[in-house]
Amino acid sequence: MSKVETKLNNMGIYVPDAPAPAANYVPFVISGNLVFISGQVPFVDGELQITGKIGDNATIDDGHAQARICAINLIAQLKVACDGDLDRVKRVVKLGAFVCSADDFTGQPGVVNGASDLMVEAFGEAGRHARFAVGTNALPLGCLVEIDGVFEIA
Repeated sequence: MSKVETKLNNMGIYVPDAPAPAANYVPFVISGNLVFISGQVPFVDGELQITGKIGDNATIDDGHAQARICAINLIAQLKVACDGDLDRVKRVVKLGAFVCSADDFTGQPGVVNGASDLMVEAFGEAGRHARFAVGTNALPLGCLVEIDGVFEIA
């Protein structure tokens, strides 16, 4: 088991099997030393725990927790891309996040910190990344958050 995965386990986070794609795309593409991971939704055991819109029926805390789950699913895909060895990750380059939001909700960056914080917890300084966090009126299956990522690997 990699040092990164051991660290996650010590935090009570267990990397699940990577979720299968929900449509006609691949879960990740490796180009050179970069891994581009398709958008991950907050599935836990194949199910969403909460749906709706932040600022309507869901809170910032709900969204933050859902973003953290998206990050765990990104790490699950990354583990597959790294042939099981998360210690191959040299850098979290960028996260892109969509947050399903009520029309007047403007706290998307705080929601996406759920994913960003986990990347730093897991990968240390190499987990610091560029990102975007934007609001949208709907996401697949009614989920609160969807996040994709770009990672540098050895």
